[in-house]
Amino acid sequence: MTRSSDYIGMERAGLLFEVQKFFALSELVCPHVLQRDGDKAWRYIHTDLLRVLLWLRVELLQVPLVCNTKTLKQRGFRCNCCELVKSKTEKGKLYVSPHMLGMGVDLSSPDMTAAEMREKIKENAIFAPCNLRIEADVNWLHIDVLPQEKRVYEFKA
Repeated sequence: MTRSSDYIGMERAGLLFEVQKFFALSELVCPHVLQRDGDKAWRYIHTDLLRVLLWLRVELLQVPLVCNTKTLKQRGFRCNCCELVKSKTEKGKLYVSPHMLGMGVDLSSPDMTAAEMREKIKENAIFAPCNLRIEADVNWLHIDVLPQEKRVYEFKA
């Protein structure tokens, strides 16, 4: 079994190779970006986020994880054309999100609830490949790699 420490030293090319075993690019970026950039859109996914996705899927949770679906298309990287971003920036309001930086995703699993995933992440924080944030009290797992002090920081949006 791969340990998170294996992901820490892994080069980006190796991380991309491994992540693609579990996630299609269309799951991790919005349709606008995929249509415009095709396979080049992998460049928008932060390297630490690739490490976290592998750690969650292979090491910690060991369950299928779903990001974008046929109906939910803004759970990974979001661009300025995404409706969610547009709705938040109406009337000149500022909106910045880890999703827009390629540093955050919303995940779900058919085999585990979001609350169970969050609890397992908190219990195993010491093994995370980098510091990360999780959103509390939502029925999906929002996880991101925005820089912060704690190994796992739980926040309320």
